[in-house]
Parts: sequence; structure tokens; C-alpha cells
Amino acid sequence: MSNKIQAIRGMNDLLPDQSPAWQYLEHQLRALVARYDYREIRTPIVEQTGLFARSIGEATDVVEKEMYTFDDRNGESLTLRPENTAAVVRAAMEHGLLHNQTQRLWYMGPMFRYERPQKGRYRQFHQIGIEAYGMTGPDIDAEIILLSARLWRQLGMSEYVTLELNSLGSPEARARYREALVAYFEAHREVLDEDSQRRLTSNPLRILDSKNPDMAEMLAGAPQLFDHLDDESREHFEQLKATLDAAGIGYRLNPRLVRGLDYYSRTVFEWTTTALGSQGTVCGGGRYDGLVEQLGGKAVPAVGFAIGLERLMLLLETLELIPDEAMGGVDAYLLAMGDGAERQALLLGERLRDTLPALRLQVHCGGGSFKSQIRRADRSGARVALILGEDEIAHGRLTLKPLRDDGEQQTLDQDAAIAWLAERIVGEA
Repeated sequence: MSNKIQAIRGMNDLLPDQSPAWQYLEHQLRALVARYDYREIRTPIVEQTGLFARSIGEATDVVEKEMYTFDDRNGESLTLRPENTAAVVRAAMEHGLLHNQTQRLWYMGPMFRYERPQKGRYRQFHQIGIEAYGMTGPDIDAEIILLSARLWRQLGMSEYVTLELNSLGSPEARARYREALVAYFEAHREVLDEDSQRRLTSNPLRILDSKNPDMAEMLAGAPQLFDHLDDESREHFEQLKATLDAAGIGYRLNPRLVRGLDYYSRTVFEWTTTALGSQGTVCGGGRYDGLVEQLGGKAVPAVGFAIGLERLMLLLETLELIPDEAMGGVDAYLLAMGDGAERQALLLGERLRDTLPALRLQVHCGGGSFKSQIRRADRSGARVALILGEDEIAHGRLTLKPLRDDGEQQTLDQDAAIAWLAERIVGEA
């Protein structure tokens, strides 16, 4: 006998008991972006490998170690998308969405990275992202931060997340900072771990992200990017902070919050939490004004953020913030007893769904005794069992048996039964 086929490690099934929570979260996200008039864009999950090599950088861990890359039958190198910002830029350029226009876009879908699977982090994971193009001022930076803050309020988790802010300045200012940073790290090379020594020439800003406790004291004394900001970026940052202050959005300035890629500039932010242990970042965003030009287009200012949905779902579950009613379930379970009742039950089920569109109804299929059917009704979680037997069919009636309270069983004309369901079940939902 052949070995049992199982899911690929790090690529998880979403089972029926779990999907209502995801539907709840996705509904909250879709409703929120619609209120801000962001429009959805959907890109393929497979792109040319060069798109990510150019946008993320060939020397990065993502491109070197984490991407799912393969040659198709024509010998073209393709990659399952490890993130979606580059794909959105590619699509916007290809379809002329960026020429003398502003765009507010959003996406949601699966991404793929070959990482060590752990709780809240998988090899196939899902993100929602916000992308705004064509606007240079701090007002659009503030808007997307305000949008993310509203999401936390909407989900009931504002008190569990903290906004961290920094500014990366202009590319020229960051280049000057890079020189100062490299000089500092060179003077402390003996403290740098192997990974940081490798990054010293390729991506020195990322050394600031190191969690190595042996480097903590040295990193605390490193030059700060804010001291190297150009005047225009400093003013941009001050205006952003003033808007957040006026809106009552608290934040913490974090001079160690950086992005290692050159196309990032000015605003960078993260929402973090202490409720998930070391996996603390819930949302990351900022400006990437240089990305469109890096991918072959004319320079277009851009800002956005991305949220990992597995991490966000884990946080909601940890904090027990998913409403019970969001988990769905059936309102009524229709039993069919006697010869010919199965067909009549199906037809009655359709009538009930036509008349009461909000009613969540399961019609019993597969036969069985009354006792077995009522057990199935009880296990379904339904609030009421609807019993259709030969007598009910003959007289156009329906028996209603409450399953979750002490109400009495009663037999009513079908019109009266529908009215009872509308008032007592649908009306209370």
C-alpha cells in the first residue's frame, strides 16, 4: 500500500470549524477599505522571478533562500509571489494606472516563502495590503495609519497594539547615514555576529534589526538615522506626527525601525504587540517612493502597509476577540419523517429560504429514525427542530421543537410557522 499523501509542510488546510472566523475577519477588512474608497486589485500568484529579484534584491535572504522558484516548460524562471507590493506595481505599470493619476488600491491573498514553520507563520500565508500611489505629502501617510488604527478599534484590540514610527529620510540622506553606520560597525567588527558581518557590505541598515543580545550594547550606541535627515524629510515627519497627535493616535518613536532596501524613504511604521511573545509585529508599512522607478517606470510616490492574516488571526484568538455570533451555525434543522417526506422537506426548505433569506437552515438528508434525526439536529447547534411527517404533510402543517430553551413543542400551519420563525429566530439573530 502506498504512503498516505499529506499536505505540504507549512501549507495548512483551513477546516470548516475554522473558516467562519476567517470569514469574519475578511468581512471586517473588506468593509473597512470600502469606507476609505480603496479599490481591490488581484494579481497572479506566479510572476517572473526577475520581478522579485529586482524589487527585493538578489542578495537578500528572501530571494536567495526563501522563494519558491521553478522553470516552466519554456525554460522561463517563475516564482510564487513572496509578497505582493512588487506585483501590484507591475500590474499598475502594465495597465497604465500610474500615469498622471492617484490610486488607492488594496489586495488580499496567499503568499509563499520557504521559512521554518511556526505558530502564526507558515510557508503559504495570507496578507492584506494597502497601496497608495501618486501622493507625496504626509496626509496620505497619515490616512493609511488612521485606517489601520480604525481596524484595531473595529476588532476590539486597540489596547493591545502599539504604533512605532520612524523616518528614513531621502535616499541621499540615507546614503550619508549608511556611511556613518558602516564606519561605526567597522570600528566594532569584533562584536558583530556572522550574519551582521555579511550584511555589513550588502545591507548594513538591517544590522540594526538584530536580536542578538551580545550586540545590544553596541547597537545602542550606533548613530541614529534621525540625526542625518534632510530638512524636507524632517518637516514631512513633523507634519505626520502633528496629524496623528490631532487624531489622538498614540505612537512611540523608534530610531531602530528601518527598511533595508534603497527604494524605501521617509515614513516607516509598524504596529506591534506583546501578546504573541517574540512574534510581535502585526502590521508593517511605510513609503517606497523609489520602487516604481526601480522596476522600470517613471518615479511615482507610493506608500502602503501589509498585515499577515495568520498572525492577526492568532492575536484575535489569543485575546478571545472573535464574537460568538461570527462563528455562524444553523438556526433550524428540518427533519423528514415517513414515506415521501424527504422530497417534501426539500421543497419546504426552498420555500423557507425564499421567504426568510436570513434563516440558516439545514434539511436532513439520508433517512434514519426520528431518534437519530433529532440527535443530528441537536448536534448541529440549531435552536429549533422543524418536523415534517406524514400528518404535517397531509394538513399543511409544521411541528416546531425548541432545542436550546424550555419552550414548548407546537404544531402550526406552515404560514404561521414561517411567521414564528421570522419573529423568534430570524428577528433575534
